[in-house]
Amino acid sequence: MVLVYILLFATVLAMLVPYIWMLSSSLKMNKDVFSFPMQWIPQNPRWENFADIWTRIPLGRFIYNTAKLSIIVTILQLLTSSFAAYAFSKLHFRGKNILFLGYIATIAIPWQAYMVPQFILMRYMGLNNTHLAIILLQAFSAFGVFLMRQFYQGVPDELCEAARIDGLSEYGIWARIMLPLSKPALSTLTIFTFVATWNDFLGPMIYLTDTKLKTIQIGLRMFISQYSAEYGLIMAASVVSIIPVVIVFLALQKYFVQGVAASGIKG
Repeated sequence: MVLVYILLFATVLAMLVPYIWMLSSSLKMNKDVFSFPMQWIPQNPRWENFADIWTRIPLGRFIYNTAKLSIIVTILQLLTSSFAAYAFSKLHFRGKNILFLGYIATIAIPWQAYMVPQFILMRYMGLNNTHLAIILLQAFSAFGVFLMRQFYQGVPDELCEAARIDGLSEYGIWARIMLPLSKPALSTLTIFTFVATWNDFLGPMIYLTDTKLKTIQIGLRMFISQYSAEYGLIMAASVVSIIPVVIVFLALQKYFVQGVAASGIKG
């Protein structure tokens, strides 16, 4: 048992070290970031880094754009995933299982394999260099449907049957019964979707060219020039960028483990 705790402690420490290094580097001058031996606690913390990042690049605009995309995509994925999952788990129609398996099979296809056709489609629709392109492409999630369906499978069918007898429509059953019961799964999907959208780099890099439309992950590259990189500022901006993610996780973490466990109860 002691060995297990030692291994767990070592694992946690290994995962935290990069974040501690990032926080330490955010308070250093650029020349001191990679100094050896490593100074985990800077002797002269450079708090000016956290002020400079707001003036060197339009960080406020980037955070606004990222928050806008993350919130909209998360809300849309919660709606589309929960609605589709209800149909696949509680409704009966011809070809349901085949359609579900075909949709879920798309998880195995990496996005890099079809991002060029997607780009051509968005360009044909005139949506290049718009946030709408990213929103449309990320509003639907096969993983989200799978996660929600696994949770809905654990909800007794008798609840839906009783609601139908009482006159509720399928939309009413979804909104008034399934959604209130699926808070753990919805919270889990919220964390996954929000974090993935917030940290997305390749999507905004491909579709967004105007500076006023770019996200925080693209903005961090502005601290890197052709011949040098301002690592102190990069680390300071990175610290600021992870704060919303931490807030979302802490707000929903009490449902997170419960949602992951419950979604795997029934295959």
